[in-house]
Amino acid sequence: MTPRVLIIDDEKNIRRTFKMVLGAEGFTVDVAETGEAGLEQFAAQRPDVVLLDVRLPGIDGLEVLQRMHEADSDLPVIMISGHGTIATAVEATRHGAFDFMEKPLSKERLLVAMRNALDVRSLGREVLALREKVGRRHLMVGESPPIQAIREQISRVAPTGARVLVTGESGTGKELVARAVHAASDRSDKPFVKVNCAAIPEELIESELFGAVKGAYTGATQTRDGKFLQADGGTLFLDEIGDMSLKAQAKVLRALQEGEIERVGGNETYNVNVRVLAATNKDLPAEAAAGRFREDLFFRLNVVPVHVPPLRERRGDIPLLAEHFLAVYLDENALPQRLFAPESLAILKGLPWPGNIRELGNAVERLAILSAGASITPADLAVCGIGGEPSAAQTESTFSLNDVEAAGGLVAARQEFEKRLIQEALTASEGNVSKAARLLQIDRTNLHKKIQTYDLDPGRGGD
Repeated sequence: MTPRVLIIDDEKNIRRTFKMVLGAEGFTVDVAETGEAGLEQFAAQRPDVVLLDVRLPGIDGLEVLQRMHEADSDLPVIMISGHGTIATAVEATRHGAFDFMEKPLSKERLLVAMRNALDVRSLGREVLALREKVGRRHLMVGESPPIQAIREQISRVAPTGARVLVTGESGTGKELVARAVHAASDRSDKPFVKVNCAAIPEELIESELFGAVKGAYTGATQTRDGKFLQADGGTLFLDEIGDMSLKAQAKVLRALQEGEIERVGGNETYNVNVRVLAATNKDLPAEAAAGRFREDLFFRLNVVPVHVPPLRERRGDIPLLAEHFLAVYLDENALPQRLFAPESLAILKGLPWPGNIRELGNAVERLAILSAGASITPADLAVCGIGGEPSAAQTESTFSLNDVEAAGGLVAARQEFEKRLIQEALTASEGNVSKAARLLQIDRTNLHKKIQTYDLDPGRGGD
């Protein structure tokens, strides 16, 4: 995409020279001689970079800069001036200017500044796209009464700063609740730091949470911050806190009570401003009664309890979740767009899903990769082992990553997969193309074309 530059300068020769230089370098260039005209061009063209003179007739360059950043805070604006002073440069930078240059400008200086500005602009867009992708992954999907009740709880507790304990079976989406609380709080622009307490060895959990000084233990080659310091000002999410050791629980309790921590092996105390959210799939009152979890820590964490129901108790959300996951995985893997057939959604809705949302997401990702048609049919589900045990013939059609590699890539593997499915449908229908098309849930004319493409013989059942 050709980068677009807007030049705002009241000197005709400057506009003409800059336009000629930048045009020769492949830029699309728009020009304006006043701040008012520049703002109109900005609104109409949405440039990637702006070259803006400080002194303009009418509104000056600093006011133009401010108005542009109100509409697009990430826009790189390079300020230029024929009467440059340190005070002017400082003022421009304070207002958010990307760079400040004095006239006359050399071609080399101009182009370097432009390339730097475009690099920053490109990086900003990449970060935004990444945030949007991450945001889609962490979206709470569902309209069932339990999910609506959870959203209501989040809207009430998020602005307060109260601690929240999220409970529920494994895979129900407890982290999504924690992220939603953080996003709706006044800490949303600060770090969200997650710690999986079950995944960290007992001997390392304290240093992971509180940091360690150099030499505190074997392998501590340098002083480092723990998760509490990393989350300072933001939110710390302690996932699977029921698996934390009693010794670490005591230190967490102190951090919650006093708002301060010490690195492992150190004596210095650090004040931390952290909102702690926790999650567990265990019955913490029962764990406390058995002596495996500190009762006082449970009370500290359980200020506002939020329970996330298993997927079997919110079956109405399964079609919405399946369609959401499908859209995400197709986009992430650059696969052709497709939808679930209504019959397939009905099958998914009726399954038990003991692994909850995590299991459903994995199943949909498998379907996104291995399904070949315009819609995902019950036959696709059966071949992928979803909704019942596949037949022997269907098992032969299931592909692994090794098969994809052997076929020469995903496209070739999908074609081979489709060919085998059509063969099975023709065999099951004894060569009746209309019946095979119904089994595959595709148009008969479309099936005829595929039979010709793969050089199959309907009369022999596709063998």
